[in-house]
Amino acid sequence: MTVTWREILFFLILFGANLIQAITGFAGTLLAMPPSMQLLGVDEAKSVLAVLDQLSCLLIVLTGFRHINWKEFGKMAVLMVAGMFAGMKIFEAFPIQQLLTLYGVMILCIALWKLFGQRLMKKSGLSRVRGAEASQTEENQQTNPQTAETGQADGLPASAASVSVKKKGFPLRTAGMLCVILAAGVIHGMFVSGGALLVIYASSALKKKEEFRATMAMLWVTIGCYITGNQIQSGYFNSQVILLCLVGMIPLFAGIWAGTKLVKRIDQETFLKLTYVLLIVSGVLAIV
Repeated sequence: MTVTWREILFFLILFGANLIQAITGFAGTLLAMPPSMQLLGVDEAKSVLAVLDQLSCLLIVLTGFRHINWKEFGKMAVLMVAGMFAGMKIFEAFPIQQLLTLYGVMILCIALWKLFGQRLMKKSGLSRVRGAEASQTEENQQTNPQTAETGQADGLPASAASVSVKKKGFPLRTAGMLCVILAAGVIHGMFVSGGALLVIYASSALKKKEEFRATMAMLWVTIGCYITGNQIQSGYFNSQVILLCLVGMIPLFAGIWAGTKLVKRIDQETFLKLTYVLLIVSGVLAIV
């Protein structure tokens, strides 16, 4: 069976996406999916990328199994599967072009948020905390002048104001994070690319690097088995898809190897910005 120019381009995209994934820790499938759908077709791209993503994650699971946080894994798995079920139903019910447009807009939003939103939120959050501390200090000075010099009231530091502000928003933040996991499941059910959304929750729940990588990898392997089984049952795994999976292992592992070699030589912040720009391009490709 001959390899077409479209498939060669797909393998190059696969190499580049996994190189970036190895360096940044995210965005591999998110970058690869839109151009792959243009080159191979939606169902073929989803099937091939799902299998190859499982293989790359399985390597991480085998080497870091002891670092898996099973409590967080269970929480994310349940919500992701619920979201995926909804995502698969949405994918069947709505025209593909409308879903691709929505998918492209989501990628653009994630990229723009990563480029600009996080920085603005940090500045805004710091200003609110400082404002709360200043307000608390002023109140302490008015109600208890003796504590003005020490900045304490009722035996608590003035910074307790910021803690109380955070505690008030805790239930709302928790509910928001659970919604993020569900939304990640919906996107994963439609386009096998919910990772960028799930990272929003996982990065706050899994603090250690080894724990984060192992738990997330175990989640993708588990969910990927379900997705691949569903795709096999639906008849998407023809001889062409199997061939692409087999040949695709070469650029997959080559990209991972190259990424692990380059990660120590490249400025991480600069490379992340480049990745976000590539995400914008990927989002535009999904829309058009």
